[in-house]
Amino acid sequence: MRFKCLVCVLFASFACGQAAPTATTAAAAETNVSLDDPVITVNELCSRPAPHGNACKTVVTRAQFEKLTEALQPGMSFSLRLNVANAYARNLRMSAAAEKRGLDKTPEFEEEMRFARMQLLAQDLSRALQAEANNVTDADLEAYYKKNQSTYEQATLARIFVPRAKQTGPAAADAKTSTTEPIETQGKADEEAMTRVAADLRARAVKGEDPDKLQIEAYTVAGFLQTTPNTKMEKVRRATLPPQHETVMDLKPGGVSEVFSDPGGAHFIYKMVSKQTLTMDEAKTEIRTTISTRRYRDSMKGFQGNVVFSDAYFNPPGILATPPQRIRKGKKKNPTTDASHD
Repeated sequence: MRFKCLVCVLFASFACGQAAPTATTAAAAETNVSLDDPVITVNELCSRPAPHGNACKTVVTRAQFEKLTEALQPGMSFSLRLNVANAYARNLRMSAAAEKRGLDKTPEFEEEMRFARMQLLAQDLSRALQAEANNVTDADLEAYYKKNQSTYEQATLARIFVPRAKQTGPAAADAKTSTTEPIETQGKADEEAMTRVAADLRARAVKGEDPDKLQIEAYTVAGFLQTTPNTKMEKVRRATLPPQHETVMDLKPGGVSEVFSDPGGAHFIYKMVSKQTLTMDEAKTEIRTTISTRRYRDSMKGFQGNVVFSDAYFNPPGILATPPQRIRKGKKKNPTTDASHD
């Protein structure tokens, strides 16, 4: 969104051959083209008559072009710069033709420029706020790490999965034909049976039985053909577990969890194999990203919400329309200002 808007506005306002040189980026330094060398030449286009005998053309140097690309997107890749250059050359011709028609003097153009200026300022503020949020000091990292140290616990677990019910198949179907119980009743009985199996497997895990062998038994009892155990889980973090399973991280090595029964009916049993806490150096990159993201989100809150749209205007009676999203105490979201920060 930001790049698209900037291209539309800045391309039209960039003065041909008038921009001052700017500092080069790391990507730009890879080329052998000097700052004063031309990188775009638009033939048969010039803002004033060319000297006698010279062809009319507009030349854009590397320094001038990079001033634009750095404003659009700092560190822009060379592949994207070529796309920008193509659009820039086309817009040079089209904007010159538009000026000849006087389109830059219309009330509509004035409104477009007013809105574009407002949007550009909002986008530049967003970029400034992001830069401020990225300014995370070592003291910030250390304080956050100490306060949230449990977040950086990492465990190796063995997880036993117990299906909610027995697998249905030809053999199971033949067996059920010999009973007078309704299928629904039989299904409920199977689920209750698997619940008892889960409790039994959990008790045996507490006594020290091998989780892989218990997993094979769970599959066998459920009628699953798969007998290859897959219980080991490595580098597990609290946040990677389902919310209702997070207490597993409080287990000591060798400890076995309760039986977790999910809404879908499946059962899970965990055994803590080993656990360690990442050092601050190991977690530093993650912490920096977390702090930066949170700061930026908090800084943007003051610009969002607290807006009221007229239902009489935007959703008049008899017109099928999607109601604006309401946020914060029933107030409606501003789709224009919020979209620029997505």
